Amino acid sequence: MTAMDLPSMLADLETLVCCESPTADRAATSRCADLFADMGSRLLGIPAERLDHGGAAQLRWRFGAGDRVLLLGHLDTVWPHGTLERLPFAVTDGKVTGPGCFDMKAGLVQMLHALAALRPNGRNGQNGPDALDGVSILVTTDEEVGSPAARTLIQDEARRNRAVLVLEASAGADGALKTARKGAGCHRLHVQGRAAHAGLEPERGANAAVELAHQILEIVKLADPEAGTTVTPSLTAAGDSANTVPATAQVAVDVRAFSAEEQARVGAGLEALRPRLDGTSLRIERGPESPPLPPESSSELFARAERAAARLGMPPLRGIAVGGGSDGNWTAAVGTPTLDGLGAVGGGAHAEDEHVLAEAMPERAALLAELVADLLGARP
Repeated sequence: MTAMDLPSMLADLETLVCCESPTADRAATSRCADLFADMGSRLLGIPAERLDHGGAAQLRWRFGAGDRVLLLGHLDTVWPHGTLERLPFAVTDGKVTGPGCFDMKAGLVQMLHALAALRPNGRNGQNGPDALDGVSILVTTDEEVGSPAARTLIQDEARRNRAVLVLEASAGADGALKTARKGAGCHRLHVQGRAAHAGLEPERGANAAVELAHQILEIVKLADPEAGTTVTPSLTAAGDSANTVPATAQVAVDVRAFSAEEQARVGAGLEALRPRLDGTSLRIERGPESPPLPPESSSELFARAERAAARLGMPPLRGIAVGGGSDGNWTAAVGTPTLDGLGAVGGGAHAEDEHVLAEAMPERAALLAELVADLLGARP
């Protein structure tokens, strides 16, 4: 394996970032998948399988049986069309910027270059014909909304493999790997009241907005900071006009927890809410929940990554538990050991200051290549 070529990696990253791919636009994510398929064919030497599950584009590569190590990532981003005009791709003072560069297009570029360094007749020509046998790659385009189209495919691929490496971005300036993730769910509380004229006879109404305010104060009590459980009332709406007692109100409730037991406890607490004002009623709409990625799912893989980093002369790795979810939550749920955060080093996921540290890209790609080789048995 030879050193990674940063200019080539940056050129490939620019190609991906300049192809905007907001999750909701299936045509745009499909175009980005076509670009990535061409990039992968060039670097890996074999074409991708195009799998359009649920109307969303997915790409898969399998080397040999493809049943030992699954590399997982996504091409969709949270950024709407036109963001590129306001936040164009750029490399300034060692920082790469542009929509989706950190979450997570840089990680996918690093993955391709890492495997290209290992593949048959690769850059140094020293690898045997079976260098990548056992590797599979799955790249999806609906992760930012919970992978409803790709989830079954993701879990089926995970069941076939002995390990999953997720190319989501790392955490923190030191590139910490994500060794645990909270499970996540978004539920909605609906309040039904009774409308009335706000000036003539407000007393005849049952104010859904006031009832919602009471309920929000109860909802936040369901959080448990010691357990790491967060319960966040977020998107809120009430009423239809300014001069009417609101007849309806609703609030979205974001729930994050490190255990299924905590998820169940919060769910039961939401179901137990009762109205405070006469004439109002409540209804809980339970949304889908992703399972947690527990630390025991990643512990062995993290230890192997630590040894790989040491062999490369890198600083010691750090592992961290995070609140955000990924497709790694779904692979851990089927029992396949999963290590996350192997992608870009930088910051600002989903934020205006999203960026990638360019100098870290070759090092992270080298770490991934070393870890894959280790998992395939090509390293002592």
